[in-house]
Amino acid sequence: MDTPSSFSLELLTTYKENSLLEVKSARGGLPNSLWESYSAFANSEGGIIVLGVKENAKDGSLYVEGLDDVHKLMKDFWNMVNNRQKVSCNILTDSMAVLDKIEGKDVIVIRVPRAERTSRPVYVGSDPRTGTYRRNFEGDYHCSIDEVSLMIRDSALVTDDNKLLTDIDVSVFCPDTVKSYRNIFKLIRQNHLWNKEDDAMFLRRIGAVREDKDTGKFHPTVAGLLMFGYEYEITAVFPNYFLDYQENRTNGIYARWTDRITSQSGDWSGNVFDFLLRVIPKLQADLKVPFMFKGNHLDEDTPLHKTVREATVNMLANADFYGRRGVVVQKGVDGFRFANPGSMRVSLTEAIQDSASDPRNGVMMKMLAMVKYGERAGSGLQGIFKTWQSVYHCAPKLEVTTSGGVDRTTLTLGFEGHQPDIEAMKLLYDNPDELIEVSDTPESKGESKGESNGETNYITKNTGQSKGEGISVEPNPLHSNGESNRIRVIRLLSDNGNLTLPEIADKLQLSLGGVEKIVRQLKKEGKLSREGSTKAGKWIVKLED
Repeated sequence: MDTPSSFSLELLTTYKENSLLEVKSARGGLPNSLWESYSAFANSEGGIIVLGVKENAKDGSLYVEGLDDVHKLMKDFWNMVNNRQKVSCNILTDSMAVLDKIEGKDVIVIRVPRAERTSRPVYVGSDPRTGTYRRNFEGDYHCSIDEVSLMIRDSALVTDDNKLLTDIDVSVFCPDTVKSYRNIFKLIRQNHLWNKEDDAMFLRRIGAVREDKDTGKFHPTVAGLLMFGYEYEITAVFPNYFLDYQENRTNGIYARWTDRITSQSGDWSGNVFDFLLRVIPKLQADLKVPFMFKGNHLDEDTPLHKTVREATVNMLANADFYGRRGVVVQKGVDGFRFANPGSMRVSLTEAIQDSASDPRNGVMMKMLAMVKYGERAGSGLQGIFKTWQSVYHCAPKLEVTTSGGVDRTTLTLGFEGHQPDIEAMKLLYDNPDELIEVSDTPESKGESKGESNGETNYITKNTGQSKGEGISVEPNPLHSNGESNRIRVIRLLSDNGNLTLPEIADKLQLSLGGVEKIVRQLKKEGKLSREGSTKAGKWIVKLED
């Protein structure tokens, strides 16, 4: 029995107790342990309790004892499950507890569903700290304070990251991060009215800052602090906050990380948005898939690029930043791994199959969606699974584990020795027959690309048309090799306006002539200006006008 829905009463004696099945004798009445199992299944993935069946202590096999006064037991059960002194809430409908027979003997079958997060924790007695249970393998275990606290936080109708932090002000924000976010927002939403607002009003618009109705003062929200705050300010509120990117390009038991980024290094802000800006390009850098032309537009954001980005955003949007062990992203020769503290707020089945969207950090998710990070339509995990299975012909792995009373969710995107199936990837586009594959691009080979005019100069398949001859590039600030070089230059100069043109070319691996052409065009459009001399001056990005 892999799921509660696959349970068959006729096959009961062939089963053994597991994470989804519990049997109890109930010969002397309803046992107290029944309510522990009820709580455990409700707070886990659901399960089935059968009364009138006993487990053989020697081999774990099940045998039917039957029940003597089954109608009285059923009445007692419904009275108790509706008694708030016995359990915190009744999550059952009438059809979920029924009388039945096995081998001619009376039994009661109780199907306990996974409780909605707004009903959690489901606990025994009057104190959730002492009466909350969960299911692990074949037994019920008493939840730790950390697990109970997470369930209580998740039960709120409004996500926890909407909370107003009245003890701090906007000085905790890193101005460079806010500037980077606004630059990308402006590039994606060029005609949006919010682009005319000053930083204070813009941050209010996106939910990073809110007014305290009691004092009239404005303070950061939790989402605002996580997205834009300095790491040392974030850890003052979230002591366990930690972001970790680990890259290993080598094999072997003694292999070490060849690249690593942590939020506590002190050489960058350490916040969530800057973490995304640094990590996503590294994750996407070696994706060996070509870009596609759709009509006269080059689509640089392939389904595979979107999948890796979506997995990163999904991890952060569902992370419990109060939890221990932090957020960890791993890139290796065998694939990617994304791990965050906290369990899923919906069942694994709902998350993967039903497009259920219930992010733990809903305000943060909204902010990221505004700059085209993440799916607000609820298709995130379902889209990740569909794309990965199509392109690599192997299923991603999503699991929730509990160790030391701490939940952890891990998504693994493994290659399993496969190369990407480009033809299968094409079918993921809306109009695959209209696509033209870019042939022999350096990006498709995972190599550094040569530049001539600031954009890659390669030939499109079946057309003989060079890129740049009536072909336009759709700006995409969301990944490195695939993003417009104009945007890469703008983002780089937003972070450091003191760079020279040769330094820009070196950092972005572009030709000097290509950089000069991009800079000239940006200056002509009024998006870039120069203050001071060629050697001692600095660049000023002008996107917030």
